[in-house]
Amino acid sequence: MYNILVCDDDKDIVRAVKIYLTGEGYNVYTAENGEEAIRVAESEDIHLIILDIMMPKKDGISALVDLRENKNIPVILLSAKSEDTDKILGLNMGADDYVTKPFNPLELIARVRSQLRRYMSLGGSTGSGGNTLRAGALTLDDDTKRVTLEDEEISLTPMEFDILKVLMSSPGKVFSPKELYSIIRKEEPLGAENIIAVHIRHLREKIEIDPAQPRWLKVVWGQGYKLEGGK
Repeated sequence: MYNILVCDDDKDIVRAVKIYLTGEGYNVYTAENGEEAIRVAESEDIHLIILDIMMPKKDGISALVDLRENKNIPVILLSAKSEDTDKILGLNMGADDYVTKPFNPLELIARVRSQLRRYMSLGGSTGSGGNTLRAGALTLDDDTKRVTLEDEEISLTPMEFDILKVLMSSPGKVFSPKELYSIIRKEEPLGAENIIAVHIRHLREKIEIDPAQPRWLKVVWGQGYKLEGGK
């Protein structure tokens, strides 16, 4: 059973989301602000967090920054705003997805399932690297779900891993943001450009010596992204 933390200062939203999640068989923890969310995440074995942005004491973005210091579990942000800046800020801070209020509970459940599938696939295998992709000193082992750069392991979020896997599987091929989103999410590419661009930037910061002059992850302006260096 997966443990999900729902954090929102609106008790009605927390109550409604908890009803839907428990109905799907998830074990639900709740919090009313960012400080409480951090305490729960540190004391319990949480697999995914649904985190509101606007909260008292510690807002969702600040809590996300603290959580990302030592946790790579999926985080879905809830935002009462529709502006892209709010969503992009959350993605920049390490969120994996976002849902804008008011939201359809069934959409939220679908996004929870999607994030958990990717997260558990990253940590659910301990086999040896029979399915390995390489680009120079960069190695992705799809059996062990590990990425290494010059034999040093790189910690990636589920979305970052999936993007890198797609690009490394077809070196030199240009993928548009919508193509990457559709391949990874297996759903319509809503907000694909912003989401993929943010995760690509995070990937560059982790694997490139100079993210401004990338060796592997290249932008083909007006078309998309590709990986150079071969398998």
